[in-house]
Amino acid sequence: MNAQIYPHPFIAREGRPILGGLLALTVILWLFDFDFLAFIAFVAFVFSLQFFRDPARELPADPRAVVSPVDGRVCKVQNAEDPLTGEPRVMVSIFMNVFNVHSQKSPVAGVVEEVKYTPGLFLNADLDKASTDNERNAVRVRMEDGRDVTFVQVAGLIARRILCHTSVGAKLARGERYGFIRFGSRVDVFLPPEAEVTVTIGQKVTGVMSTIARL
Repeated sequence: MNAQIYPHPFIAREGRPILGGLLALTVILWLFDFDFLAFIAFVAFVFSLQFFRDPARELPADPRAVVSPVDGRVCKVQNAEDPLTGEPRVMVSIFMNVFNVHSQKSPVAGVVEEVKYTPGLFLNADLDKASTDNERNAVRVRMEDGRDVTFVQVAGLIARRILCHTSVGAKLARGERYGFIRFGSRVDVFLPPEAEVTVTIGQKVTGVMSTIARL
């Protein structure tokens, strides 16, 4: 049977100040009869409401499943080096557009061994060099069997605010929320070479519910 890790708030906490501000602006503009500007502010509020949604999701029943950390489209499946250890890995990269849920979840369970933020550019996150040139934040988790999985939040053309809520020594459950990127970006997952990748380039995935690989 599938299992939910824990109840998620419907709206991500990162968006609450923005939503509150837009709603207040809409009301103020409407009270002062700036109807057109109030309409624009309300449209921005509705867009932000769908962007910052964070619905509860159910985990796959398979204990070997590596779950997708985000909603989006698989844009890369290739051999690569772990950005933190330099070891050979299989990389699965998932691109998010502005209509996807942007709350990031841990693809595996384990203990956080390393967190590294790297400032950088804000190129289109779909480009190859975005993984090495853009602003990014890498988290390396060691699973119970001793294997490491690294997942990297990569900023995009619009996204300029990476938020990470975990730290070294923390224990992450599979599917547990750990971060957020505002307004479009991607996440790269670096898996052990023996991982059985179960997705293909162009495939759409749903955070937590979709299996991207098996270990």
